[in-house]
Amino acid sequence: MAKNKDNIRIVLLTVAVVLLIAGLATDGFSEVRTKAITICMECIGIG
Repeated sequence: MAKNKDNIRIVLLTVAVVLLIAGLATDGFSEVRTKAITICMECIGIG
């Protein structure tokens, strides 16, 4: 059972990395950065 969980984690991590690279390749970095800054500002009460 532990081996199966490790395989699932590896697959999910690989998919996450591929999607992250695909997002960065399509100039998604600036959009993600803007959203992250907005969320952080809202959390601390500035935005």
